[in-house]
Amino acid sequence: MQESVIRQARVPQPRTSELKKRLWKNKWLYVMLLPGIFFFIVFKYIPMAGLSIAFQDYKPFKGIGGSDWVGFKHFERLFTEPDFLNILTNTLLLFGMNLLFYFPVPILLALMLNEVRSSFFKRTFQTLVYLPHFMSWVIIVSISFVMLTSDGGIVNELLAYFGFEKINFLLSPEWFRPTYIIQVIWREAGWGTIIYLAAIASVDPGLYEAARMDGAGRVRQVWHITLPAIRSVIIILLILKIGDVLELGFEHVYLLLNSMNRDVAEIIDTYVYTAGLRQGQFSYSTAIGFFKSFIGLVLVMAANRLAKKMGEEGVY
Repeated sequence: MQESVIRQARVPQPRTSELKKRLWKNKWLYVMLLPGIFFFIVFKYIPMAGLSIAFQDYKPFKGIGGSDWVGFKHFERLFTEPDFLNILTNTLLLFGMNLLFYFPVPILLALMLNEVRSSFFKRTFQTLVYLPHFMSWVIIVSISFVMLTSDGGIVNELLAYFGFEKINFLLSPEWFRPTYIIQVIWREAGWGTIIYLAAIASVDPGLYEAARMDGAGRVRQVWHITLPAIRSVIIILLILKIGDVLELGFEHVYLLLNSMNRDVAEIIDTYVYTAGLRQGQFSYSTAIGFFKSFIGLVLVMAANRLAKKMGEEGVY
């Protein structure tokens, strides 16, 4: 017993002065962290206290402390709502289209840009594909409206010129989802290539030289070197994307929504706005947001665990 105490006493204990020296040495790194920490505390963690109104019959004039507790009443209403199944189906279908059609596009763009040898053409193309990201959805949808309208739109005019019938893209339920996903690809695909290009830039050039000496062409180099090198990045971004399964964004869909395509265009985000916030049903809309966040958290944890079992790093 005495020997163990003596051994523990011999172990050098961290000194406060050494800790202060380390903190002072890296002081600017901690200063750079402060805005991010402040942002998450103020705009992410403190507002989480407001989730309690999902279990209350919240009245603004009574406040959170004075409103009556109603348990899972608003969740029961959500799951028994006649339109809930249709709204959930629309949300999942749009997410599936995002995952199937949009998610691979930034990867393909990054692979193609990596093969471009002309720096001028590469930078010019990157600028062109990045540019739509800095436009708001209002501008993107407005441009699409001008191009797709049946009254003088360039797309319909070209269809009429080649002998086809004009298509009412903006009011047709069948064309809502294709229009939506094309707009998403147009606006976000170029911006999504940034992370993949950064990952590709970290690949050792010697691997490509060795592959060329072994007779591997461009396609084999991409398949056996580039893709395996960025696989971990793809997995991480896929896991994070799965977490947004019910978070498609309100503004984009709301701008495309109208009375003719509502059956296929109404999603959870727009339903929260129309049925919750516009009618002052704060507790009900908070319950819907709580449900969305919970599903996203469960899917991220499940996808991360599956990635770990497959030998990938995962998010955490």
